[in-house]
Amino acid sequence: MLTGHLALATAAAFAAAAIYVGIAEQPARLGLDTNAALAQWKASYPRGFMMQAALAAVSAALGALAFVTAADWRWLLGAVLILANWPYTLIIMLPINRELETAGEACEATRARLEQWGRLHLVRSVLGLAATLVYLWALA
Repeated sequence: MLTGHLALATAAAFAAAAIYVGIAEQPARLGLDTNAALAQWKASYPRGFMMQAALAAVSAALGALAFVTAADWRWLLGAVLILANWPYTLIIMLPINRELETAGEACEATRARLEQWGRLHLVRSVLGLAATLVYLWALA
């Protein structure tokens, strides 16, 4: 089932990117002084957002198509899990994203927001990994 394999591949790419941010990029960012950390976040976030938003949407669409084709509810569950990143990002993370995007001179509150952003981003890793595992289960 090609659609299922592609849904799995895009979910795994999403999960890998999210995990990378959590274990490599975010700790490195927080190792910088706050002005540099904010500048790095502002430079990297728009690119990461576009990539991960596209991966989540494509994986969800492919998972839904696999569900229709195979009539197996696990594909739909995987699609829902990976797509859950969209409302989570737009509802929970967007206020912090906007605050960081519009921040001028960094201060202690900015560092706190960057740290909070990293903690919230972990949910995206969990959702991506969960979708990947459900897709693997559906393929088994």
